[in-house]
Amino acid sequence: MAASLAGGLLSQSALAADKVVYQLDWLPGGDKSPVYLGVQEGFFADEGLEVRIASGRGSTDAITKIATGQADIGSADIGSLMAAKAQDGSLPVKAVYSIFNRAPHAFFTLETSGIRKVTDIEGKKVATSPFTSSNAFLPLVMKDNGLEEDAVQLTKADPGALGPMLMNGGTDAIIAWVTNIALFDNQAKTTGNKLVVLPWSDAGLELYSSSVVAAEKFLSERPDVARRFMRAYDKSLKLTHDDPTKAAEALHTMVPEVDVDVAVAQIGDSMKLIVNDVSERDGLGALTEERVALTWSRVAQAEKLAGDALDPETVIDRTLLEAL
Repeated sequence: MAASLAGGLLSQSALAADKVVYQLDWLPGGDKSPVYLGVQEGFFADEGLEVRIASGRGSTDAITKIATGQADIGSADIGSLMAAKAQDGSLPVKAVYSIFNRAPHAFFTLETSGIRKVTDIEGKKVATSPFTSSNAFLPLVMKDNGLEEDAVQLTKADPGALGPMLMNGGTDAIIAWVTNIALFDNQAKTTGNKLVVLPWSDAGLELYSSSVVAAEKFLSERPDVARRFMRAYDKSLKLTHDDPTKAAEALHTMVPEVDVDVAVAQIGDSMKLIVNDVSERDGLGALTEERVALTWSRVAQAEKLAGDALDPETVIDRTLLEAL
């Protein structure tokens, strides 16, 4: 009797869990590990949530899936959200929490290139992926540092080819995210080279980047579920910072093809964009009015949009942040 009663309570509890679909903006990796850690550590279950994680193919893909109801909440570049909202004011998606409070874009080069600062890139060969959001910001970084837009010989290549191109001398520098430092550093070491990384955030590009974004319908129709989700996510992000190995192992458990050591290194690189002087000043996850406006001004320049095409505050919902 007791056993059957316990079983009944258990199944009732399982039935009662609120389902949430979390949409990634890319494939699973160390920088995405907090949501996996939250599942594995039971943080979401403790909040009465059953979370399903879906892989993505870029911020635009993630935003579209959230806007069309295929997912409730997820990660996407806030700049992509702003650009989309500027062109379609009815887009029903809001940014609710900042993940990367600094720009992840960077030039990667080798010590032998002689490139030590952004201005040294003038006249050099630079390779980039055709799909990266970094490409839109390249002209701004060049201009900020007194360089003409055509001051580099830019070529586009498959993302997987960028590392080999750099290591074998096919290009002087590549454009990639600082979340991939460990990957390229390992390639450099195995070919007897030393990697040099020049983050664009150190060269004048100040903005929010990857953020938690949510469907307006999710926020308005299931506000308590949204609050519980963000409470668990915030807890997961903090534990990821404190125990990267545990986070990497949680990711590997759910996505076995992700190597634990690679994920640990990716988490270390990502955390520089999450926990830093900006988060110390404003708080983890914060979306301040000042930095939101600054982000929009840079996005508008990069996307060649009029500054008044969007009130950037219309893409922000701070309700969940305030409830943490």
